[in-house]
Amino acid sequence: MKRILPVFIILTILFSGCVSSKKQLSKGNYDAAIDKAVRELRRDRDDAKQIEILSESYRVANELDQERIRYLKMEGRPDSWDEIYRIYQALGSRQTLVRTVTPLSLDGRTVEFPYVDYMTEMVEAKRKAADFYFAHGNQLMNGKIKENYRQAFGEFVRAKQYMGDYPGIDNKIEEAKYLGMSRVFVSVHNSSIIKFPPEFEQDLLALDLPSLNSEWVEYHTQHLNKDTEYDYFINVSVRNVAVSPDQTIQKDSVVKRDVDDGFEYKLDRKGNVMKDTLGNDIKIRKYKTLQCALVETIQLKACRIDGDVEVIQVNPNKVLKKDPIGAQSNFENVSSRAIGDTQALTPELLARTKKQPVPFPSDIDMVIMCSENLKMAIRGAIQNNRRFIY
Repeated sequence: MKRILPVFIILTILFSGCVSSKKQLSKGNYDAAIDKAVRELRRDRDDAKQIEILSESYRVANELDQERIRYLKMEGRPDSWDEIYRIYQALGSRQTLVRTVTPLSLDGRTVEFPYVDYMTEMVEAKRKAADFYFAHGNQLMNGKIKENYRQAFGEFVRAKQYMGDYPGIDNKIEEAKYLGMSRVFVSVHNSSIIKFPPEFEQDLLALDLPSLNSEWVEYHTQHLNKDTEYDYFINVSVRNVAVSPDQTIQKDSVVKRDVDDGFEYKLDRKGNVMKDTLGNDIKIRKYKTLQCALVETIQLKACRIDGDVEVIQVNPNKVLKKDPIGAQSNFENVSSRAIGDTQALTPELLARTKKQPVPFPSDIDMVIMCSENLKMAIRGAIQNNRRFIY
């Protein structure tokens, strides 16, 4: 609530431009009324109406703030000093704003806005607020609960922001950050019948995990040190790897294409060349059919990897989520051999005749080819389950 209040005041002032200072005063929006009146007085320093509104709003706003400060001090709660400090800040800011249009006079008399030095009170409140945050942070550190460490981190940061001269404050911040962090260890476990080369497992874990890190969660694929304790484990289990046998398919086809083969003259019944209406010889276009047999060889091989991604919480020890994953890679090579007139072939078919059969990739090569798709599946599963890790 304390953090929401300043935002509410700022928004009130921002929207005050749409409402007159008089209406703001009548609604009890004193700072908004002051802001509006000051802007009007910058245009006309003799506007009696705005001077009266400014004077009244300023008086009431200061009285309310001072009453709140007296109450908080009498109450004696150590966590109230932050609010007291912010009220003094508001008093000082309000005074600075009003001084931009003073001195003012109304009906021949000077309107008084006495200057008050709030510095001593602000420094005292700031120091005591920092003392509270520092002491509360130390108290939270004794709780040995991750949420407490995270809250303590925030308290130490605020203490440093207010008064940065506490002995060992940076160490306190670093310690709270370290103890409040949730660490996740990601590893690959292969229970399939195929033995992976070491580089395959390393490649599977090249997941750009730092981009998944958040303020209080970090992912690791290598142990930081022997003393590091992890809060979660993500186990990537490869349970089944299926690689198809080398498969070769042969397709035979005949390609035909009609091409231009010159022309011949059109003859009449007597064998004479016929003429058109202009007296020109009549020619008839000739075509010939080209033919080519195409022997197409298709080489196919596929790999399918299936497994699951398991998210395990350490304390208490339990499985939070288990999702199946899978990936596939395909090898295909198409080559062709032409028998006959290659002019019958389209450019695409002709290009295939330039390709030759190639050696089939090994089973391990197929598995490695599949790793990129499997990495995407693993990362997707981790991304989707981030809500379980905090």
